[in-house]
Amino acid sequence: MMTEIGWREWVSLPDLDVPGIKAKIDTGARTSVLHTAEYECFEDEEEQPWVRFTLHPLKKRKDCLRQGQARVKAFREVKDSGGHIEKRPFIETRVRLGDLEWLIELSLTNREQMRFRMLIGRRGLESRFLVNPAKSYLVGKNLSARYRVGEK
Repeated sequence: MMTEIGWREWVSLPDLDVPGIKAKIDTGARTSVLHTAEYECFEDEEEQPWVRFTLHPLKKRKDCLRQGQARVKAFREVKDSGGHIEKRPFIETRVRLGDLEWLIELSLTNREQMRFRMLIGRRGLESRFLVNPAKSYLVGKNLSARYRVGEK
């Protein structure tokens, strides 16, 4: 039986030290995306591609900042909701929603002008959930309290 979730949920990204971020559940999008204020691609000593990035997981909290890095799984062209094509790095990381946890593939881009810092698309849902578009936060409680005031 699939878990029912709302069109927006609080999730965490344990591998990236993100204890809480609001995610839009977007069945119209194929891929998932995470807001990064900036990112830099580099190669490790084995010449594998990696990305180093900065993100602000809470839109209204500019004092809350996370630095992360992850191995790049792929670089792909993505068409955004405005029809613009952008080549983005994709990473794989764990996502947690309530008591459920799974691996998700995320592209990284600047979503400063967007309402949600994270979007979970069809591939990220992996046939685990039934999305109720009339409801919000059915599984994930507000996780913003996990950040301390003034935390960087």
